[in-house]
Amino acid sequence: MEPTLLAIGLNHRTAPVAVRERFWISESRRYEALARLAQAEGVEEVVVLANCNRTEFLLWASDPGLAENSVLRFLTAEYGLTLCEWKHFYRLLDDAALLHIFRVASSLDSMVLGDPQIVSQLTGAWQQAQKVGSTSQFLDAVLQKALAVSKRVHSETAISNPAVSVPCAAADLARQTLGSLEHKLVLVLGAGKMSALAPRCLVNHGASSVCVINRTFEHALELAASLAATVVPNAERRQHLVDADIVISSTSSPNFVLSREEVESVAHQRSNRPLVLVDIALPRDIDPNVCEIEGVFLYDLDDLERVVAHNEGEREVAALEAQRIVEDEAQGFCRRLLSERAVPTIVALRSQLERICRKELESFQNECGPFSKDQSELLEDVVVRMTRRIAGSLARELKEPPEKGEQEQLTTAVQRLFHLETPQKAAAGTTL
Repeated sequence: MEPTLLAIGLNHRTAPVAVRERFWISESRRYEALARLAQAEGVEEVVVLANCNRTEFLLWASDPGLAENSVLRFLTAEYGLTLCEWKHFYRLLDDAALLHIFRVASSLDSMVLGDPQIVSQLTGAWQQAQKVGSTSQFLDAVLQKALAVSKRVHSETAISNPAVSVPCAAADLARQTLGSLEHKLVLVLGAGKMSALAPRCLVNHGASSVCVINRTFEHALELAASLAATVVPNAERRQHLVDADIVISSTSSPNFVLSREEVESVAHQRSNRPLVLVDIALPRDIDPNVCEIEGVFLYDLDDLERVVAHNEGEREVAALEAQRIVEDEAQGFCRRLLSERAVPTIVALRSQLERICRKELESFQNECGPFSKDQSELLEDVVVRMTRRIAGSLARELKEPPEKGEQEQLTTAVQRLFHLETPQKAAAGTTL
């Protein structure tokens, strides 16, 4: 069986946040996943991409069926995947997988069209796989090309023009709930990238002060400095929850950092003032049951996605243009791959034709000779021209078939007709 590009995963289009968080793979566990899957049945190379919107396995598979089963077994053993949850996962092969990877890299598959963060996330996933040794020449070439396509899309279209981002969507929801954000107090739990972006949007809309709480005090200081905010010790968290109007939570905790019990207790001390909780973490930071508490308004990534989608209409024209670029690049890359897959057969064909023609020329000279030097050179020149003409014609047919399946049929036919000894894996073209 010929090696195949395969993409398996789920994202914000196929699964709600409650499902996505179950299969989110932390950075430390990605190393383990890469090491295990690289040794799994049917897998030649693997890259794992995981963020708040998606968890994906990009594979160069010697046997796509076995590779898919290997991913299924891994998710079942490590994350308790059930058959009913498998429906949230997509499985893409060959051209469809390549187009998907190019779309992801170009932020056409992001929650926010043009989101620049996906480039650094994909680059990080690739570098992580290289450290583990789970990627080689094929996926390296695919990802290198994907990032080049992304660069072209963002430079030639308006896809990356300012838009409603997930952090700014949080500000929109806060304004819808509280009205004006003037003099509102913001409490930030966590010190990641999203923890910096969301409060900055809130301040731009009038919020008066920001407090930061983080498990690592040094990280909290760095974030606070960038926001002109105040660092608060975790021991004082309760009082600041009582005082805050808006809480942004984006930690890397695997468990809830705000329980229903804690929020319910805080709500009793707030004199009926509304409290907006924005959970932009995956896995979620805040117990979803807090939405049942009077005066508490909880928004998670699914809610933010709806705000983003509502504001995306004006970017659709740029997205269509970007899609055309991505499709053209994917088709060109596939043609290149098909062309290079034929190289071992073409080389073997030319050598075989030269041997056949040389043998026939020698036989003709022995039977009908002797010939003068000029005659021998003329005969040899004719044989060389014929060999090149036949080999060139067949090479063009092998390099430029309309479909992969047709190329495989032509390659097999040529190998049989001319008795070519070309290893099947070499013919598959694992180099790009």
